[in-house]
Amino acid sequence: MDAVAEGLEPQAAAAEDAARDATDAVDAGLGVPPLLAGNRLSLDLYPGGCHRLLHLCAQQPRQLLEVEFLQLSGHEDPQLLEATLARVPWSLPRLRSLVLKGGQRWDAWGASLRGSLTTLPASLSGLASLAHLDLSFNNLETLPACVPQMHRLRALLLSHNCLSELPEALGALPALTFLAVTHNRLQTLPMALGALSTLQRLDLSENFLDTLPPEIGGLSSLAELNLASNRLQTLPASLAGLRSLRLLVLHSNCLASVPAGLAHLPLLTRLDLRDNQLRDVPPELLDAPFVRLQGNPLGEALPDPSSPPGTPTVPEMPSLFLSSELDSFPVTPQGCSVTLACGVRLQFPAGATATPVTIRYRLWLPEPCLVPLGPHDSLLSGVLELQPHGVAFQQKVGLWLLFVPPRAWRCREVVVRTLSDDGWSDLETYLEEEAPKRLWAHCQVPHFSWFLVVSRPVSDACLVPPEGTLLCSSGHPGVKVTFPPGATEEPLHVRMQVVHMASRELRALLEEPEGAVSPLLCLSQSGAASFLRPVTVQLPLPPGVTGLSLDRSRLHLLYWAPPAATWDDITAQVALELSHLYARFQVTHFSWYWLWYTTKTCVGGLARKAWERLRLHRVNLIALQRRRDPEQVLLQCLPLNKVDATLRRLLERYHGPEPSDTVEMFEGEKFFAAFERGIDVDADRPDCVEGRVCFVFYSHLKNVKEVYVTTTLDRQAQAVRGQVSFYRGAVPEEVPEEAEAARRRKGADALWMATLPIKLPRLRGSEGPGQGPGASLSLGPLNLGDAETGFLTQSNLLNVAGRLGPDWPAVALHLGLPYRELQRIRHEFRDDLDGQIRHMLFSWAERQAGQPGAVGLLVQALEQSDRQDVAEEVRAVLELGRRKYQDGIRRTSLAAGDLTPPGPSASQTPEPAQA
Repeated sequence: MDAVAEGLEPQAAAAEDAARDATDAVDAGLGVPPLLAGNRLSLDLYPGGCHRLLHLCAQQPRQLLEVEFLQLSGHEDPQLLEATLARVPWSLPRLRSLVLKGGQRWDAWGASLRGSLTTLPASLSGLASLAHLDLSFNNLETLPACVPQMHRLRALLLSHNCLSELPEALGALPALTFLAVTHNRLQTLPMALGALSTLQRLDLSENFLDTLPPEIGGLSSLAELNLASNRLQTLPASLAGLRSLRLLVLHSNCLASVPAGLAHLPLLTRLDLRDNQLRDVPPELLDAPFVRLQGNPLGEALPDPSSPPGTPTVPEMPSLFLSSELDSFPVTPQGCSVTLACGVRLQFPAGATATPVTIRYRLWLPEPCLVPLGPHDSLLSGVLELQPHGVAFQQKVGLWLLFVPPRAWRCREVVVRTLSDDGWSDLETYLEEEAPKRLWAHCQVPHFSWFLVVSRPVSDACLVPPEGTLLCSSGHPGVKVTFPPGATEEPLHVRMQVVHMASRELRALLEEPEGAVSPLLCLSQSGAASFLRPVTVQLPLPPGVTGLSLDRSRLHLLYWAPPAATWDDITAQVALELSHLYARFQVTHFSWYWLWYTTKTCVGGLARKAWERLRLHRVNLIALQRRRDPEQVLLQCLPLNKVDATLRRLLERYHGPEPSDTVEMFEGEKFFAAFERGIDVDADRPDCVEGRVCFVFYSHLKNVKEVYVTTTLDRQAQAVRGQVSFYRGAVPEEVPEEAEAARRRKGADALWMATLPIKLPRLRGSEGPGQGPGASLSLGPLNLGDAETGFLTQSNLLNVAGRLGPDWPAVALHLGLPYRELQRIRHEFRDDLDGQIRHMLFSWAERQAGQPGAVGLLVQALEQSDRQDVAEEVRAVLELGRRKYQDGIRRTSLAAGDLTPPGPSASQTPEPAQA
């Protein structure tokens, strides 16, 4: 140890010289408070933590000898970090906990970056009292040799490193009770692992393990074993000897069978075997309530190579791929795998239904009544409806929803939200990557209803027993809630969410450079409205504020309980206990809590303004006209950071005014576009109310619509100069004129948001009806499709023909017309583009009259010809026809009892889930 210290002494001395000047300057210039708080030394929250520790070691204050807890950032310079750690055994001889975590910095996509730590100095083996060592989120490829020599070590955390193996010397830690090596590259485990007789919790999930050593059965004290997301194909029979085991997690492996002895473990309360290859499970486990078996092909027979020819085998589960025209499919007791055209996958395991069932699906546009969002939630998908509603399956059905992930992931998670009898709830969700910017949200559903993908602040939950417990935030380690014994008579489910605050925006809002706020805490519970005994909440102090130097008169604890719109200052009603980094207080019921550090006096009203500001999105509104066809107008609402990229992509085919001024909108806020000054919408669209196109803004969805406009003015005399205006809220009876709207105050509560010009050019001179070559075309009355699934009338086909323009030959070829016929049409109707298009489309439609699938073929041809705009117009017309047909059936009392409105009514829709 002395030799190692001599080798590192020159490097440490040089670091000390640089650190002394730097630390003195920083402490003097910024007024940083003393770093020592009792027996804790937290240097991971400050820049240059190694410099500060070397400075303290050089000064050797008496308090340094009492330090038992040390935290350093793993993002320090590797050489400086090693030199600093070499001084720790002499300067902090009583150290019991050492945390050297990385993961405290993030890349541009919000992913955590690993620390720089690759090894530890051998001198750390001299820490005789060390019981807790956290080396997570670093770049360790081998376990440092000093670790197995720390004989009093009780907890060892090595998650999110690059370890491919563990040394046999690890078995020489006689006091180890907790070992976490998740998210590494482990392929094998040492046999000496079984010698850890005191080990109680072992987490080896997210590795490459394909086998386990039989010696693992020697872990006599093991209570929790997590082996999820590995490559295990078999399990040793010795696992049945873990008599203390309570929790065994084995999901997402390749297991074909499990030892029968697992059913006889006396203390086992949960066995997770989901998403394996299990086909044969011991009967005792099949009937056990604590066993989870979803995602396994149970009951399917494997082909036996030794079986004689002709031996019957169970057929494989069929796979269905549905086209966009189909909205239903059959499911038999054999099960099936289904891929829908709307980006959804379903897997019905064998035995999920006892009798054949027809499943119907539909993807709804996200309306506020169907999208329950909390204050800080974001919608990532449309709303999927699966019918029949409420029919319970005998086995849970796998559901995969495709979505584009949000750019910022920090302290947020993605869940699938569904509607059940108790209201909207979040399902246990797993993410599967398809491409860098496309993810699947996977969950298991017991019955069908409405489903959508939501991004929300990370939620941590626990079951509070009468004996009490501790709930910590996984996104903010400093946020904790302590439940004392006797807080409840019956177990209660408690959930906690923490919302990260943007300090720069809040300082600008407060107009106070020294103002700061803590993370925003939301606590909710099931059952009783309050606890029998107060529970203790711990929040980190606002950034830049420490408990040893703050001005208590500037610290405010704010409380907000829905549905109130104001924040109450409850600082005088609670006893705030302050430490160096945290504030603790007691509450009896749960809602939102927020710590503010400010000189402002009316903090409640200011907090309400900040609360709304944090939920607003800065957006721009655009209106573009297609270059080939100015009557086609594209309307879109874009978040500010997406405007430039979207315009670069669109301006090849569209032109128009610059985007509107910046507007602020809430997630899920409704607004509409109204065409004014002689311009109107040229179609009967489902989303068009009294000539105004309705939108609902969702920050991660496209928020785009393409409409066709018309005018009653004479365009042969002159061009028509109109406008499109955007307004908030529902459609009012009268839209204000632009002059009146411009005088309104522009803001989050203003009705008018923006007005953009629309110009329809003067029509060129053309031959009158019956004067051109196309006059010989006879357009007999015809309908394409049927009333139940939607149809196109002659008027609709004429409207489609008027949109195609020069793209009509591509559409004709995709409809199956031969090239020779295209040449004939061009020759017969030369110099008459409209006549060519109408003749092509109506001659094709007459041949398709009465044929099933004709409308779908037309929509597909339009999409393949890059005329998605016309295809969407046709779909909207079909949908409107279907709705009118169903409404007609209801009015004449011919509808069956199962024809229910599309989605819950306002009176039946539960209150939106609070974050």
